[in-house]
Amino acid sequence: METVKKLYVYIFRTLPNNVISKLRNEKTQKERSKPWFEINGDKTLRLDYPLNESSVVVDVGGYEGQWASDIFSRYCCDIIIFEPVKNYYNRIKERFLKNKKICCYNVGLSNIDDRLSIALLDDGSSLFKKNKATEEINIVNASNFLHKNGITHIDLMKINIEGSEYDLLENLLSSGYTSKIYNIQIQFHDFVPNARKKMRTICAELAKTHQLTYKYEFVWENWQIKK
Repeated sequence: METVKKLYVYIFRTLPNNVISKLRNEKTQKERSKPWFEINGDKTLRLDYPLNESSVVVDVGGYEGQWASDIFSRYCCDIIIFEPVKNYYNRIKERFLKNKKICCYNVGLSNIDDRLSIALLDDGSSLFKKNKATEEINIVNASNFLHKNGITHIDLMKINIEGSEYDLLENLLSSGYTSKIYNIQIQFHDFVPNARKKMRTICAELAKTHQLTYKYEFVWENWQIKK
């Protein structure tokens, strides 16, 4: 046992710091996610909302449109998807080509209007990660864009945008737009600098108008507007 322990210490001492950090973060995320998977949260909590055919759902970070498809199959509601990566946007457009209740914008929601380079990593594509494969994407000021396009009430907004959720939520909060959103389903990510501090600040602001209905830290959580 002592030999194994020494070998373990030796390996970690010789590994680069960024590799050690990655290994520890992956283990931490696996531990965080375990309770979520035990309750099958992707098929229960993430889909169980008081929606109907008249509801408006906004999917921020659509990827290939699976969550939007699951929501529509339950509620037949209007869904607006935001997906900035061209290939994923095209897949979504093709997938829902004949569904007039689902539309998609080829932009990302943020706090500014800009054109940025995103690392292409499938459902982990992010402005905060590095990869050889990249793409230039358009991001827009969320509250301004939603207002200009007549989106004045949202029954459910899902946010999964790999680190960009902090800028988006700060924009929605500072503009007061969160008062127009009944439920906000968020996946926070911890690889952004000062992520935990930013998350706590945002949650404190959300708590002024919304109440937490479930929380699995850095996995998924939901905020429902106070009645």
